[in-house]
Amino acid sequence: MAVDRLLPTAEAHELIALTRDIADRVLDPIVDAHEKAETYPEGVFAQLGAAGLLSLPQPEEWGGGGQPYEVYLQVLEEIAARWAAIGVAVSVHSLSSHALLMFGSDDQKRRWLPDMLSGAQIGAYSLSEPQAGSDAAALRCAAVRDGDHYVLNGSKAWITHGGKADFYTLFARTGEGSRGISCFLVPGDTEGLSFGQPEEKMGLHAVPTTSAYYDNARIEADRLIGAEGQGLPIAFSALDSGRLGIAAVAVGIAQAALDEALRYANERTTFGRKIIDHQGLGFLLAAMAAEVVSARATYLDAARRRDQGLPYSTQASVAKLIATDAAMKVTTDAVQVFGGVGYTRDFRPERYMREAKITQIFEGTNQIQRLVIARGLTA
Repeated sequence: MAVDRLLPTAEAHELIALTRDIADRVLDPIVDAHEKAETYPEGVFAQLGAAGLLSLPQPEEWGGGGQPYEVYLQVLEEIAARWAAIGVAVSVHSLSSHALLMFGSDDQKRRWLPDMLSGAQIGAYSLSEPQAGSDAAALRCAAVRDGDHYVLNGSKAWITHGGKADFYTLFARTGEGSRGISCFLVPGDTEGLSFGQPEEKMGLHAVPTTSAYYDNARIEADRLIGAEGQGLPIAFSALDSGRLGIAAVAVGIAQAALDEALRYANERTTFGRKIIDHQGLGFLLAAMAAEVVSARATYLDAARRRDQGLPYSTQASVAKLIATDAAMKVTTDAVQVFGGVGYTRDFRPERYMREAKITQIFEGTNQIQRLVIARGLTA
């Protein structure tokens, strides 16, 4: 069912209506087929870009939509409610553009931002490594200066859109310790850059997740974003926003699961009554609805703090933790509402449950979120 949203402007209401229309016409009719066949939806991101949905929170001066983050996240939730893999990829694209937007020079922005924000180019975020997941300071992929170029060697892991993206926001080692990491904008067609086979994931099948391998890959030195050694602050500044993106995606998944469960509970009858009229199931659905509403409120609170220029790192971790745990519970309960058929792939709840699980892991595991929140309590 359509969520009755509290939005700050008439323009924002029109934007949500546009998003719902596109999501219902373009995404919902094909999601099941692509997810089952594990095939990439060619052309979908171009359509989202043409509608302006890939650049909503970015400044208008660079071709963005100039929308508050609270509006962008609700658009992202609407997309994810139809297709979680697309929602995640949209969030990652925004994450990938963040480094250039916030830390790039005006010349770099003029050269590369327009294509990013128009959707002409899709981005991926390349931070994690096989031995460096949550511990980003332990990464080993190296960038060595060689005249007017950097030479890249090493591997990266868990790249959403790996092998499909047009550019990669890469974090590589240029020196020692946590201050020896730098950020680069790497073209997807760079010679010496290759990708592994897509990971065989539980969910999000339509958008690949791969490893990347750099073998003496050369990029121009002006593709360094910010200063050498500034990589981790750049990465962490983006991750706060990225965590809000994943929170919104998780709420979208949870809302979709709740909607499916409500529809089924109003159609299925046992003992002469709709199953929603049995108190035990009615209470379960009520708890699911409360989880969704509460999770949405946490990400909106953090987004409004961000929009007002207030500190929001702790609130972003709270939102990511609450929303993704809620998504896992709500989707699991949706399977329960469907009973035995909920365990089959004939209905959507089992897919929602598989998709919800990863939201508790990426953009920092929920154990890491608890660590961030605890540190915020002692600051």
